[in-house]
Amino acid sequence: MTVYATIADLEARHRDQLTLVAADEQTGLRDDVRIDAGLIDASTEIRAILAARYSSADLSSLDADSLAVLRVYCMDIAFYRIALAFTRSSDAIRERYELAIKRLEAIASGKGALTTTGGGSGSGNGDSGEVGQNEVIVQAPERMFTRERLGGI
Repeated sequence: MTVYATIADLEARHRDQLTLVAADEQTGLRDDVRIDAGLIDASTEIRAILAARYSSADLSSLDADSLAVLRVYCMDIAFYRIALAFTRSSDAIRERYELAIKRLEAIASGKGALTTTGGGSGSGNGDSGEVGQNEVIVQAPERMFTRERLGGI
């Protein structure tokens, strides 16, 4: 299972906030187990939203730019989930979460796109046997009634 962000990513983006939001109620120390759970849940939520448009194969072959976009959304979603788990949510955290969800839903509905490393270029030349993510494929059986078969009618 792909996780789109790590604890190190969250530390880099929300260093001071992460320690405050994810501090264990008993010890006061940061609870990395719950943070990991939030990151896994956020990645699962991202895949569930994007499944409306992208296959598992598409999501596993995303290029670096698309992964960077998903990393940002994953951090915002995970941070919200972590804050909820510790009952330390705020309006700003909730707004970032809602915005990430809206953007992911827009991508899933075709108002944006993620790109993959391998696979189709969408050129439609048919030489490579690979298909671009929005390329239309038409497969039909060989025509039975052609001019040649009907004697040139």
